[in-house]
Amino acid sequence: MISPKRGTQGLKLQRLEPGLRKVRGDQVAVEEPLEIRIEYLDSGSWKTRSVSVTMRTPGYDFELAAGFLFTENILESREQVREISYCQGEADQEYNVLSVRLREDVRFDPGLLTRNFYMSSSCGVCGKASIEAVEVRGCEPLPSGLFSLPAVVLSGLPDLLLAGQAGFQRTGGLHAAGLFNSQGKPEVIREDVGRHNAVDKVVGTGFLNGELPFQERALVVSGRTSFEIIQKAVAAGIPCVVAVGAPSSLAVDLARRFNLTLVGFARPGGFNLYTGEERVLDWEALGP
Repeated sequence: MISPKRGTQGLKLQRLEPGLRKVRGDQVAVEEPLEIRIEYLDSGSWKTRSVSVTMRTPGYDFELAAGFLFTENILESREQVREISYCQGEADQEYNVLSVRLREDVRFDPGLLTRNFYMSSSCGVCGKASIEAVEVRGCEPLPSGLFSLPAVVLSGLPDLLLAGQAGFQRTGGLHAAGLFNSQGKPEVIREDVGRHNAVDKVVGTGFLNGELPFQERALVVSGRTSFEIIQKAVAAGIPCVVAVGAPSSLAVDLARRFNLTLVGFARPGGFNLYTGEERVLDWEALGP
């Protein structure tokens, strides 16, 4: 669902160059808070818990919430969700608070929130603890042989992602994440001021449509690749992540542990292949 709020906003600014100073119009990316709540039935009465507040660009908020809750191991399937809706409130909070209402037969443990976010926050302790936290959530190494791409196709994915970034074209201030099939065709592209939010919007689309796991897809992201991006890809069953920028050391370690193909510095002329080499076919290959 598209949020009633726009993802970009017009304003006036001064442009200065040597010998020139003028006023002109411009567009900037919108950044606003989104509070995600869970409503669940407990002992015959409905209860509400606030799960998270994230700074995001309005648009596809329901998908963002669903993707976040799924990749944080709070939700497991679309069947657990009865509905997602915005909460009514003060004018400045309108469309900035939403509630995920679980089905009556879903047993929800509020302690899960504390345990999951403790594991997430503990990721800063050491790399080994971070990877073990993903293992505790039940993630398994991704299977080989279900997905492959010729290098020449893979190298062109960032340009295809950029072509679908309407908000970035207007503002220059939005990250993007896109899901591409084995022919290199885009299926979903989402933008946000936060790269992790953009990924959650992509994953959430699959969650709400009952399409997870994305076993035969590549996730393409603008910017660098962090541990968090790889963790979300692993949770969604995505076997390949392609980035315009560099990965972090922990992102490489996590990708290797879960047999994920990780590509960085992707350009039409080449790229760096860090892990999962078997899924990338030679440059001359025409693909599967």
